[in-house]
Amino acid sequence: MNKGTVLVIEDDKMIQNLMSTTLEISNYAYQIAPNAEQGILKAASYNPDVIILDLGLPDMDGIEVIKKVRSFSNIPIIVVSARIDNEDKISALDAGADDYLTKPFNTEELLARIRVALRRKTYTGEETVQTSVFTNGNLKIDYAQGCVYVDDKEVHLTAIEYKLLCLLAKNLGKVLTHNYIKKEIWLDDNGCDSQLSLRVFVTNLRKKLNAADYIKTHIGIGYRMLQQGKN
Repeated sequence: MNKGTVLVIEDDKMIQNLMSTTLEISNYAYQIAPNAEQGILKAASYNPDVIILDLGLPDMDGIEVIKKVRSFSNIPIIVVSARIDNEDKISALDAGADDYLTKPFNTEELLARIRVALRRKTYTGEETVQTSVFTNGNLKIDYAQGCVYVDDKEVHLTAIEYKLLCLLAKNLGKVLTHNYIKKEIWLDDNGCDSQLSLRVFVTNLRKKLNAADYIKTHIGIGYRMLQQGKN
């Protein structure tokens, strides 16, 4: 059974072969693009379910590819790159990438990231966006009432904690950078004193939810809400 279509934008033939074999064995359809131009064209033509993108392409930097794809589509983009600096990761995520995996990578981890991207795409689809209640494990957010429940017991949050939780929930499975969160919560990146202040809010939120594994820290980058109960 076909689980979805993955577009791989990668110029290294060995990695192309590794990814295509991995995807085929795991019952994913796939398209290969060896450069940015073909990748953008296939993204527009085939409307894949997920894009796997290398940043070091021969004809265009991968960051620019992300920006161009984001100009016409919200297809989940997973960056798989040899660039390990946090600045590169932050630039890719701020440009619109959903996830970032460094080379060399484990194929099982890559497949797990693809599953997360597909689940997030399903969650943010038209049917689920229309609902006024978000559930993830034993966490429930009632957007209409502005209430949060854990194990059906109401949890009292501050206004900022609630906005932070809703932002993470509405981007389930996606890494949100510190700057992105601060701009969304405080409207600009000057409204929060420092990265430390944001860390304090996240720490308090974890304590109140009594579930530290809901919010994953990406050191030096940002935070991501994990989907509970699935690999």
